[in-house]
Amino acid sequence: MFQISLTKPQRNATLKGVVDMFEQFGFETVTPMTASFIFALIIGGLFGALAQHLKFCFRSALVGNQGSKPLLRGIWFTALGAALLGTQLLVATGYLSFEDHRLLAQDLPILAIIVGGLFFGIGMVFTRGCISRLTVLAGTGNLRALTVIILFAVIAHATLKGILAPVRIWLGSVTVPLDETASLADLPGGATIWTGALALAAFALALKSGLKWRSGILALILGLLVPVAWIGTGFILQDEFDPIVMQSLSFTSPAADLLFWSIASSSIPVGFGAGFILGVMAGAALAALSKGEFLWQAFETAQQTRYYFLGAFLMGVGGVLAGGCTVGAGLAGIPTLSIAAILALAAIAAGGLFAQYVLHPKVHSNVSAIGVH
Repeated sequence: MFQISLTKPQRNATLKGVVDMFEQFGFETVTPMTASFIFALIIGGLFGALAQHLKFCFRSALVGNQGSKPLLRGIWFTALGAALLGTQLLVATGYLSFEDHRLLAQDLPILAIIVGGLFFGIGMVFTRGCISRLTVLAGTGNLRALTVIILFAVIAHATLKGILAPVRIWLGSVTVPLDETASLADLPGGATIWTGALALAAFALALKSGLKWRSGILALILGLLVPVAWIGTGFILQDEFDPIVMQSLSFTSPAADLLFWSIASSSIPVGFGAGFILGVMAGAALAALSKGEFLWQAFETAQQTRYYFLGAFLMGVGGVLAGGCTVGAGLAGIPTLSIAAILALAAIAAGGLFAQYVLHPKVHSNVSAIGVH
C-alpha cells in the first residue's frame, strides 16, 4: 500500500509546533478535556451553519421528495468523499491510527448493528429527519426537534447504561469474528484502493445529482470537518498523562453527554460531545437568523406528537445498538474503512426505505411535514 509515513521525530516536531502555538495564546493551563470542549464548539458551529445552509440530511437524501432528493444526495456524497480522502490521508501520513478504535473491533456485533440500524432508519422517517438534522433544526426554533433530541438522549443513555442496557448486551453478544479483516484496508487492494474506489463512487454519484459548484464546495468543507475532528482529538489535543477519547462528528453519545452534563455539571466533566452538540445548535441558529429562517415551531396534533416520540425512541435505541447515527457511523465512520460502519449505514438505509415505502401510507398521512426542512 502506498504510504507517506512521517518519522516519529517529524510527527513530534509538528506536535511541538502546535503546543508552542497554544502556549503563545495562553492555553497552556487548559486541560485536554476542556480544550476538546472548546474545539468541539468550533467544529460544531461550522457543521451547524453549513448543514443549515445545505439542508444536510441523510433521510432527505434517501427518501426525500423527488424535487430536492437528488441535490441533497449529491451534497451528502460530496461530504462523504471529502471525509474519506481527508481521513485516510491522515492515516497514510501516520498522524492517525484506528487500530484500537471500537469501529474496528475484531468481533462484529452483527445482530445489534442490523437491528439498531433498522430501528434508527425507521425512527428517522417517523420524525422526518435524522438526529443530526433535528439538532440543526432545534437551533432554528423547531421545538419538535428539540423535544425529540431530549427524548433521544434519555433513551440513548438508558440503552448504554440504564434499563435498556441488558437488551444491548444480549444483542451485542451475537458476533461474527472478523479476525484481521475488520477494516477494508485489510482486504485485497488495501486502504489506498478501497479509499479511492469509495471516494470515486461518492463523487460520481454527487456529479450525477446536478449539484451546483457552490453547494459542492460547501459540502466539501463540511466533509473535511470529519478528519479535522479526528486529528484534533486523536493527535493535537492528546496528552499521555491526561488522555481523551479520539472521536469525530457524532450525535448519539454526545446528545446523552450534553443532557447529563447539563443537569450534573459539578460531577460530570465537560468534553467533546457536549461541545459539539451545543456548537451545532449555535451555528444553525446564527445561520438561520442571518437568512431570516429562524421560526418557532411546535407540535400541531397529538397524533403527530406520538409519531415523533416513537421515532425518538427508535433512534435512541438504534443509534446505540448500531454504533452510531448517519453521521457517527456514516459520515465519520465509513472514512475509517470500518466494515461495521458500512453495515450500520446500510441497515439504517434499509430501515428508512422500509418505513418510507411500506409504512408510508399510515405514517405520513398523520405526520405533518411543515417546518422540517
